[in-house]
Amino acid sequence: MFRRTFWFTTGVAAGVWATTKVNRKLRQLTPESLAATAANKAIETGARLKDRAIDFAHDVREGMAQREAELEDALGIESAPGLPAPRRIVAIENKTHPHTTYTYNRNEDH
Repeated sequence: MFRRTFWFTTGVAAGVWATTKVNRKLRQLTPESLAATAANKAIETGARLKDRAIDFAHDVREGMAQREAELEDALGIESAPGLPAPRRIVAIENKTHPHTTYTYNRNEDH
């Protein structure tokens, strides 16, 4: 009798364990869960790429400054002139003809 009870309990425990595992895996494979996982991986990948791009830009700037210094030394230039200030574009106000008036009544459309 004890033997049967032992194997019955072992079978129930194995069934509960297997059911729990299967249900957990099924929840992982729902469209919402897959979308959330993909979004998280995309965010992580984007952050890694951003960090690498920043590091690359920093390395390029350092190399550029080093090469400029080497060229200045080779050409005997004491200090390179800075870049000119960027031009600012001033917006010109578009004024309509003084005699032309546009009135709009939103009730006219109805």
